[in-house]
Amino acid sequence: MSEFRIHVKASSEYDVVIGEGLTGRAGSLVREAVPKAEKILLVSETNVAKLFLEQVRSDLLKAGFLVTEYIFQAGEQSKNINTVSEMWGAMARAGFTRTDAVVSLGGGVTTDMAGFAAATFLRGIKVVHIATSLLAQVDAAIGGKTGIDLPEGKNQVGSFHQPAMVIEDTDCLRTLPEEKFTEGLGEVLKYAFIMDRDLYDLLEGYENKSGLQSDIETLTKIVRASVEDKVEVITEDEFDTGRRQTLNFGHTIGHVIERDSDFTKDHGVCVAKGMGIIADACLANGLTDKDTHDRIIDLITSYGLPAGDEITSEAAVSGAMNDKKKRGNTISIILVNRIGEAEIVKMTPDGFLEFLKRRDIT
Repeated sequence: MSEFRIHVKASSEYDVVIGEGLTGRAGSLVREAVPKAEKILLVSETNVAKLFLEQVRSDLLKAGFLVTEYIFQAGEQSKNINTVSEMWGAMARAGFTRTDAVVSLGGGVTTDMAGFAAATFLRGIKVVHIATSLLAQVDAAIGGKTGIDLPEGKNQVGSFHQPAMVIEDTDCLRTLPEEKFTEGLGEVLKYAFIMDRDLYDLLEGYENKSGLQSDIETLTKIVRASVEDKVEVITEDEFDTGRRQTLNFGHTIGHVIERDSDFTKDHGVCVAKGMGIIADACLANGLTDKDTHDRIIDLITSYGLPAGDEITSEAAVSGAMNDKKKRGNTISIILVNRIGEAEIVKMTPDGFLEFLKRRDIT
């Protein structure tokens, strides 16, 4: 069984461990990450818990931890302060101290909320992420962004809190519903477009696109490349003041689409829509050539994701101006002029609206 470790050098250093069968070694890996912990809050959601909770819980107990479980209803709709408050309460009732830890078991919603609970309980305790979804493995579990949603927008409340370890069992990807696997590809495609031409070539040249989920060897390559890409960016810009903003390609509009659906549309699907809309606008504004535009759109759709949405330019701009990435009266929009290269462009609301509306007149 192959195991890869990618080391993250941030304000708190840690390893991302990638391999098959890692959920069966959760106890020893968590013990390695948090050697002083006595108590663990094991956080999961209803769908994932059915598949992996008992195995992970049993292995944590064998490693000598006292385990308290907290299971929430699966879905983005649970990503709110009430759910996190219940996590705080569970830890308080169990007598957690600052040497104890949270372990998340699930996808991006789970890692975001468990990370936020850990970041804020007793002013900060350690968290280990066991990422079970493709989206979490390539993006959400890595880099220390934690948070919850408000009715006004996605991830409006949160903090930076680096994990003590991220455990990524590629076997878990086989268990995902097809639509959840496909949404994770939205984040994978993002890396290919903004910084990784080799990953783009791998994805573009892969012939059996509909069968990717069962090809663990290729999936492992894709997960490893995506993690290496994100680690490179966060090592340079941990707190999202420069290059890390390029990871938001497609997200500014995607978050608006997601919020306006009352978070019923999957995040990765909304990101794919956002990337397609920005690609269309870049072509209409003469900022990219038709070949680059067509390559972006074709790769998105070839993996079963949508590359557009019915959202109006006005709605997109209005929603974006409530985005957490806004600085004063400007927002950073990520453009891809060439495959593998991203550009950060600051726009005012009027400038962003003009940029988007040009799609309608070309």
